[in-house]
Amino acid sequence: MFTAPLLAIAWLAAFALFTAPAAETPKAGDTVPRFEGKDSQGKPWKLADVLGKKVVLLYFYPKDDTPGCTREACGFRDRMAELRKNNVEVIGVSFDSAASHLKFAEKHKLNFTLLADTDGKIADAYGVRMAGRNMARRTSFLIGLDGKIAHVTDVPSADTHLSGMKEAVARLK
Repeated sequence: MFTAPLLAIAWLAAFALFTAPAAETPKAGDTVPRFEGKDSQGKPWKLADVLGKKVVLLYFYPKDDTPGCTREACGFRDRMAELRKNNVEVIGVSFDSAASHLKFAEKHKLNFTLLADTDGKIADAYGVRMAGRNMARRTSFLIGLDGKIAHVTDVPSADTHLSGMKEAVARLK
């Protein structure tokens, strides 16, 4: 007698749980969501430790050692001297494990931190998880010394991220 309404309520609750909107992707001017994670060495890394000290170029990417992700990572690697001169710290984030990040960083001689977001908490805080997948979409955030987002690039092209972030860093001067 009460079975049908209870089943309907249970179904609606489950539907709401699985279709709940993810956090919105922050926009320029927004205060940055704070987070912490583990780097490729398994060491803890906290955004709070660098906010106000460095400009942070936080970029999310889909997968270690894929063509676009490698092009983007190597592009940041090759611009590291210029970025450091401008007080910019680069942090890459994907769902890959610390071991995968270590292998990727060693293979391509990456000279910046990669964070393992295996549970997707960082990607979810920034609203960049691909729908229904344990993968982040390619999205870059330039975070100013004030802890606010100065620039966002949210397109699939690795080359657009590289040029967009280069221009955004130049505008911060």
